[in-house]
Amino acid sequence: MTTTPAIAIAELPFEKALSELEQIVQKLEGGNVALEESILLYERGEQLKKRCEALLGEAEARIEKITLAADGRPRGTEPLAEQ
Repeated sequence: MTTTPAIAIAELPFEKALSELEQIVQKLEGGNVALEESILLYERGEQLKKRCEALLGEAEARIEKITLAADGRPRGTEPLAEQ
């Protein structure tokens, strides 16, 4: 498994955090990990999951939907959350 302990989780881009999280899940599901290492992997996996969720939340907040006027023409945008 490739982990990036030198890089703080808070600095990881989404794709790298997700990739590492997937590797951790595979390793844990394989069942060939000592208990102490399993606990450490699980803890790092939780941190990576939170990082991915935070980055997805930030991306969602930036997405806007186009609003249409009564005649069907675009009239502007509004935040996705205000649907």
